[in-house]
Amino acid sequence: MRARFKLGQILSTTAAKQTLANAQIDPRHLIMRHCQGDWGDVCEEDAELNNDAVKYGRRLLSSYLIGDEKLWIITESDRSATTLLMADEY
Repeated sequence: MRARFKLGQILSTTAAKQTLANAQIDPRHLIMRHCQGDWGDVCEEDAELNNDAVKYGRRLLSSYLIGDEKLWIITESDRSATTLLMADEY
């Protein structure tokens, strides 16, 4: 599968990097899921908002459960950057 949208510069908070490292998860795996439209653990309404955002150039948000914590991947509406962060950092 190919990416549905551009990611821009990929950034990550220290907490997100540490959480992924502790869980032995390669961040590239989650980034690929995100850019292919697998929004993770978002509700159906948010998934539909993301699908529309791909078409209309709005911000995208995926959520993935890592242990008992939520990791978010956010791509800016102008597609200049994609950031991995823990939900509690937002």
